[in-house]
Amino acid sequence: MQPKKALILGASGLVGSQLLHLLLHSPQIEQVRALVRHPLHWKHPKLEEVVVDFNNPDAFRQNFGHGNIIFSCIGTTMKNVKGNKELYRQIDYNIPVHAAGFGIESGYQHFVLVSAHLANAHSSIFYNRLKGETEEKIKTFPFESIQIFRPSFLVGKRKETRILELTAGKLIQFLSPLLPAAYRPIEADVLAKAMLHAVYKNQTGTHLYTYTDIKSLAGSFMNS
Repeated sequence: MQPKKALILGASGLVGSQLLHLLLHSPQIEQVRALVRHPLHWKHPKLEEVVVDFNNPDAFRQNFGHGNIIFSCIGTTMKNVKGNKELYRQIDYNIPVHAAGFGIESGYQHFVLVSAHLANAHSSIFYNRLKGETEEKIKTFPFESIQIFRPSFLVGKRKETRILELTAGKLIQFLSPLLPAAYRPIEADVLAKAMLHAVYKNQTGTHLYTYTDIKSLAGSFMNS
């Protein structure tokens, strides 16, 4: 694979921070542009950090830049938006969908999206429906490749402590061997490795990955 320029959304999050580290240390990635709400305070010669008002489409577009691959790890929680479903939608749907449109305008060829295991545009559950609607809209953009990752419960060290989520995560990890593969928790760093290796494979078309695929891709990344 020829060296690529990557753009990342959600670089401060659980998965995004792991992915950013991998991108900066990948010989196949020559430049990383991180669009962020707040400064990351990361220093690296390959990193270009740009603080953006994602609610301002014109500013978002103007700061997009040119490159090859878009990684969308953006996401929030109902707690963070204080139960405001419209605000939730602005973050989890509008930002990646706008990014896809701006990416096509700016010549990007590949889009990599972190979605959710039960994403379904027709679900009666708000979160699953929102993720499904986001997937369906992203698929309408003419990228050379679209890689959609559907992890179940994500585990890893978060910046913010979520007691209920932490307790649930430990329980799910304990029960993991008894769960169907698609429902098993997966480590954020494993997902990040899988996302990057999917790009290394240089496939075309739309691809969907769940637990078993993610583990396999991450294993291939470690052996590459």
